[in-house]
Amino acid sequence: MNKILPIALGAAVLVGGGAYFATQSGPTPGTSALSPISAAVAQDADVELAPDMVLGEEDAPITMIEYASFTCPHCADFHERVWEDLKADYIDTGKVKFVNREVYFDKYGLWAGLVARCGGEMRYFGVMDMLFETQKDWIGNGQEAAILENLTTIGKKAGLSEEQVTACVNDKEMAQSMVAAYQQNAGADEITGTPTFIINGEKYSNMTYDDLKKILDGLAEG
Repeated sequence: MNKILPIALGAAVLVGGGAYFATQSGPTPGTSALSPISAAVAQDADVELAPDMVLGEEDAPITMIEYASFTCPHCADFHERVWEDLKADYIDTGKVKFVNREVYFDKYGLWAGLVARCGGEMRYFGVMDMLFETQKDWIGNGQEAAILENLTTIGKKAGLSEEQVTACVNDKEMAQSMVAAYQQNAGADEITGTPTFIINGEKYSNMTYDDLKKILDGLAEG
């Protein structure tokens, strides 16, 4: 089991001694595992939890929550294989309300989440697309400066200025809010790996589009 270094924004470490996460062998093929959630960041009553990022009709009959990390290759693979069809067939047609909940294995995933949220909910899912589609490119060889530059480029493609991206990546208050929301939600849902899906209250691991379609169609018929 490898322990990841504390998540930090630049040189600033999050309050509560930093956010520590650990990786381990995946519980199922095609899933990135994480250790049970611990009190990594102080749950200060003054920390407001970051809101969920939601796509689709609010009153859709099916709610699908995905727990995913922007640095998880299995999540990027799911996005490549499934996302376009899921969005076209179920989200855009009003059948599914999709909720994306970020998981943070490392500071780079947190930075990516900060950039994704930088343009607000209107831009979030477009940035999410770019982060997953170009994951190998923006992570590169794992050099911090290069990753920050690559994330800035993605932000610019989404219509943000370099100054806006810099401010967002260094927004310590938002980072604390996002980590606190991750810890509370993932802890409550007993999330042990990514990607994990909760569909109308039932938990599922990584799957093909055909398998997901069977689940969603079954719920629609029922």
